[in-house]
Amino acid sequence: MTPSIPLPAAIDVRGVTRSFGSVHAVRGVDLTVRPGEIVAFLGPNGAGKTTTIDMILGLTTPSAGTISVFGHSPRGAVARGLVSAVLQSGGLLKDITVRETVELTASLFAERRPVDEALERAGIGHLSNRRVGLCSGGEQQRLRFAMALVSDPALLILDEPTTGMDVEARRSFWGAIRADAARGRTVMFATHYLDEADEYADRIVLMSQGQIVADGSTAEIKNLVSGRIVQLTLPKADLAALASIPGVDSVEAAGDRVTIHTRDSDELARHLLTSTEAKDLEIIAQNLESVFLALTADRAPSVTTPSQGALR
Repeated sequence: MTPSIPLPAAIDVRGVTRSFGSVHAVRGVDLTVRPGEIVAFLGPNGAGKTTTIDMILGLTTPSAGTISVFGHSPRGAVARGLVSAVLQSGGLLKDITVRETVELTASLFAERRPVDEALERAGIGHLSNRRVGLCSGGEQQRLRFAMALVSDPALLILDEPTTGMDVEARRSFWGAIRADAARGRTVMFATHYLDEADEYADRIVLMSQGQIVADGSTAEIKNLVSGRIVQLTLPKADLAALASIPGVDSVEAAGDRVTIHTRDSDELARHLLTSTEAKDLEIIAQNLESVFLALTADRAPSVTTPSQGALR
């Protein structure tokens, strides 16, 4: 029996740095994405996400380190039709129709999917005869999705793909992405909508100041920050007094509603219920937003998980 040959990684990034003069945008990134994964690539503005994506797409080259896509150089993978991207803006001719745009893109590839199929899977089949300039921002993003699908890529990279879409359009778009990924396509997406990462990603990679600071499933990422969030209603709350309670990390208020981050939620709840006029008290686990803020702060603590090792 002939042993099976393991598939190369969809994305393999090793020791990659990228500098622009004295600005170090990417600082020694290591990242492996396996075929079939849906990976959310998160980080604040200036974290190095877009620069890293540009290098994976072959739009710019690393200052040091190596990148391969399905065993090929980034440009080689793009030339073979293995990778496509949906970027935030650009790349559209406003005076031709939606169908003509996708047909033009399809003409660039020797192997391609039918244009009608790409339009339907992107949810814009009914817009095929509309001029691109008359499409909304969300419809233009779906057009970029159709353009990316027509080459039937093994890897789809999405940079803020739902910019300009309303809530229903976003939900429909991600439904299409999920259905597409179920066919075996690898998807990597950058987004500022943390709920999208929480709901649709198999794995989250979090970047800050040019480095990867966390990498794991949504549950693993949420467990990286200890403590709980206590929310309560307390008119005329003394925020300084609340902040001085042992175990409290931060206190915020919006009107009478107070949010407290604490390492000892049980003790804090007992104190609030017996020593203050607090009511409507809730204790909730850390959400993705609170973890994002904690891990991308200038002085984020070093953390470790058994499955991921040291997270810088």
